[in-house]
Amino acid sequence: MSNEIEIGRGKRARRVYTFDEIGIVPTRRTRDPELVSTSWTIDAFQFGIPVMGAPMDSVMSPATAIQLGQLGGLGVLNLEGLWTRHENPEPLLEEIARVDDEVAAVKRMRELYSAPIKPELIRDRLAEIRDAGVTVAGALSPHRTAEFTDTVVKAGVDLFVIRGNTVSAEHVSVEGREPLNLKQFIYELDVPVIVGGAATYQSALHLMRTGAAGVLVGFGGGASSTTRATLGIRAPMASAIADVAGARTDYLDESGGRYVHVIADGGLGTSGDLVKAIACGADAVMLGAALARATDAPGRGWHWGQEAHHEDLPRGRRVAVEQIAPLSEIMNGPAHIADGSANLLGALRRAMATSGYSDVKEFQRVDIVHAER
Repeated sequence: MSNEIEIGRGKRARRVYTFDEIGIVPTRRTRDPELVSTSWTIDAFQFGIPVMGAPMDSVMSPATAIQLGQLGGLGVLNLEGLWTRHENPEPLLEEIARVDDEVAAVKRMRELYSAPIKPELIRDRLAEIRDAGVTVAGALSPHRTAEFTDTVVKAGVDLFVIRGNTVSAEHVSVEGREPLNLKQFIYELDVPVIVGGAATYQSALHLMRTGAAGVLVGFGGGASSTTRATLGIRAPMASAIADVAGARTDYLDESGGRYVHVIADGGLGTSGDLVKAIACGADAVMLGAALARATDAPGRGWHWGQEAHHEDLPRGRRVAVEQIAPLSEIMNGPAHIADGSANLLGALRRAMATSGYSDVKEFQRVDIVHAER
């Protein structure tokens, strides 16, 4: 059955779905939430919860990366952010939070992020996380990866994240600019690599063939992104995750049993979105705005990504987020409001228990329905 629709005589479009348009359906026996496992393993690393903290300065500092690691998740530090450009970014984060005018905020962020990245700060920030005894992960954009890889690896990173709005295994560059050869890069690296974003079956399959341990799914769909407005690009997450999960299954057969993890990245504002992402096929989720709401998040009630201070074409903005609870309560409760913003893991466990599934891998098989909004 085709899911294409005609939007005019000369153009057809594929029907895709957002999280708001789908729901899970309990069809099996129920169980107690205490009998549900939310653990997740990628390469040699096991985590108690399938949650990664997005590498955004408003979300992850060395301290919050450590805290999320101690809660069972994985904090990913932005290695191109304020923490690797400035010795003491705390006053600068406070300054960004105090600026009232949005134009002035963009101007000031551009100034702060124009400072050079210092290799010694990459080393020191990652060492701080490692010394706390949690798994160490850092992220670079594709165009910075080659420049700082040696520094990151020597600093003892456990998981290397290459994250952009979209990452391609077949990037075409202008003459004289050598694109990152992902397949060669991953082959030569001694640590597992998570790469993305991807939003289609084909792009994800290409990334899986590079040897990546995990693929991030999403394209500018987060709360701070304006990619849809500035570039006209949109990838509704429910369909994108299901497409990439399909690529994972086909690649598993193609490669003779190599499993690549699918990580939903973007558009995950509530616990219900987290639940639906895993139901659509994600092995884990990468959270930004959901964690920026923590009272101990470095953004101090504001959330922004790298695109917000792009020198030529900003595709994001600094957005105000309500600070609702400490990070520990956002992850594990207790929740004091019933809007899906706190006790994210409690909600996941209850959804799994209500539909009768005992672990995350099983829960990917839950029935899903589509309902018109």
